[in-house]
This record gives sequence, structure tokens and C-alpha cells, in this order.
Amino acid sequence: MSCADDRIGRQYQQLLRQKGLAVLLGGGLALLAFSSLKTGSLPLTWGEIMAVLLDPEADARAAHVIQQIRLSRTVAALLAGGGLGLAGVIMQNVLKNPLASPFTIGVSQGAACGAAFAIIILGAGTIQQDGNTGFLAGSSLVVLSAFGGAILAVGFILVLASLEGVSTEAVILAGVALSAFFGAATMLLQYFADDLQLAASVFWTFGDLGKAGWAENALMAAAFIPPLLYFVAGRWNFNALQWGDEVAASLGIRVKRLRVIAMLLAALTVAVSTSFLGIIGFIGLMAPHLARPLVGNDHRFLIAASVLMGALLLLASDIIARTLLAPVVLPVGIITSFAGAPLFLYLLICRRRN
Repeated sequence: MSCADDRIGRQYQQLLRQKGLAVLLGGGLALLAFSSLKTGSLPLTWGEIMAVLLDPEADARAAHVIQQIRLSRTVAALLAGGGLGLAGVIMQNVLKNPLASPFTIGVSQGAACGAAFAIIILGAGTIQQDGNTGFLAGSSLVVLSAFGGAILAVGFILVLASLEGVSTEAVILAGVALSAFFGAATMLLQYFADDLQLAASVFWTFGDLGKAGWAENALMAAAFIPPLLYFVAGRWNFNALQWGDEVAASLGIRVKRLRVIAMLLAALTVAVSTSFLGIIGFIGLMAPHLARPLVGNDHRFLIAASVLMGALLLLASDIIARTLLAPVVLPVGIITSFAGAPLFLYLLICRRRN
């Protein structure tokens, strides 16, 4: 067998392995989704769950719990986790920085500041009778304000990344400073808020999947699916970016245009999920790094794997949040931050050694 045939054989085996791992991730995600439907204060058997999914009229009480509480929460985890994983892998690619993510470069905090502005200044936030923060009234205003805050952060990072002599580490440090700025602005808004506005704003920042209903899920899906299709369609362009802007430009790719559109679409996905659920940290950072050892750096597979991994991580974190101190349900943002902070420090140490 020639060297060329041997190389083709290895590439074919790698392709089969990547597809198999993607299927495995999908299977694991499906198992977690069914486990999420079973997790809660009301004990339900697998038979009762399947009966409700097949026939909602079979058991009115179980149907209400599954359809209105657990299923909407599970769908929110899939959409938000997938969106954060998607935004993370795209930002790491276009900024050429493995530490880039919506949380580490200040995009999540910018969206949070914009949403707090809508809640406190524009009066878009409400308090439901059960104590949860609701956004059905004026939800579009919250989303637009969150998107504006995310765009401010993205614009700053894009301008900084385009300057000559600015290292990738400097971009991350700028993101830390930007996060502190938006955090201070949010606290300033909260200082002048009344009791109801302050309660809505503070509770919202926790990062909680329990805030999402079917209306919120529909908007998150509308902000997630079109960018996903765009990035999947342009997967070869993102592969070319890994070889440098000059190589990508020589292949006919309009690099600056691609970078701006990619960051804007990633920011839109993050802004919408953040405006409804609050800040959920480190999912966008962890998902691509956990997917790369499985499928490699080929964005034909890495984009899909990062989406699946992000959804899997957020869903697993939510199950932990509901069972760790049951019947008390912790905000999922606490769990993801506890898990993501050590990984972020590990990546920093590895980059310093390299």
C-alpha cells in the first residue's frame, strides 16, 4: 500500500470516528433530556412520562408538570446551551483565541447590562406571583436592549482585535476589563431602582432555566437556528480562517466581512438567551474545548459537536442544580461557574507554558 493510500485510509477512519462521536453525543443528550423530565419534586415513573408524551390527556397532573414546567425547562437548556456552545466556537475561531467566549470577553455582561437597563429604566421587567421574574410583557424591549449591550462589547473587541500589535492575551484582558465596566454599570442602575425593579434585575442575573416558558423558548429558537444554519453553511470558511487571514483571503473569502457577521450573529444568540435566562457563565468556553479532543479542529464537525456539548453541559448542570439541595433548586449559573472557573485557570496555565 502506498503512502497516499495509507493517508487516505487514516483520513477515512478519522471521518468515521468523528461521525460516530457526534452520534454518541446526540445519544447522551437524548438520555439527559429524558432524565431532566424525570427530575423534580413530583416523582414520576418512566411509564408515566412516556404516557404523557404520547397522550397529554392521560394524566392531567403529570401532563401539567411535564409540559409546562419540565419540558419547557429542558428545551430552554438545549437551546441556550447549544447557542452558547455555538457562540463560543465561532468567537474562538474569528478572534484566534482559545480563551474567547461570550462570558470571558464581556459579551454576556454587556447583554446583562442592556437587559438591566430595559428592566429598570424602561420598565420592561415584571414579577410573577410565584416569585420568578417574567419577561412576557415587553420581552422584545429586553431582548433589543440586551442585544445593544452585547453589540457594544462585540464592537469594542473587534476594534481591539483588528489593531496591529495587539496580542490574543490582550483581547482577553480587555474582555475582563469590559466585564468589570458593564458590571459596574449594572450595579449603578440597580442602586437607583425601586424594590420590585431591583428584585427583578438581581434575580434575573442569577442564570436560571426556570424563567423560560414556551414563548421565551420560541424566541431563543428564532435567534439560534438561523445563525446555526449560517455557520454550518460557511464551515469551510471557518476552516480557512484557521490558516490565517491571508490564506483565507487568497481563497476568495472576505475576511473582515465574515468576522463582523459571525460576531454579530454570535452576539445575537447570546443576547437573546441572556435576556431571558440571565448570565450563564463558561458554557461557551467549555463546550468547544471538550469537543475538540473528540472531533478535532475541523469545523465541519466541531460546530455541531460544540452545539451538542454546550446543550449537554447545560442540561447536566441543570439536573445537578435541581438535585444537589433538593427540594431547593439552585440557579444553574452557579453550577456552571463552579465547573468553568477551574477549566479557565487550567487553560491560562497551559497557554503560559506554551
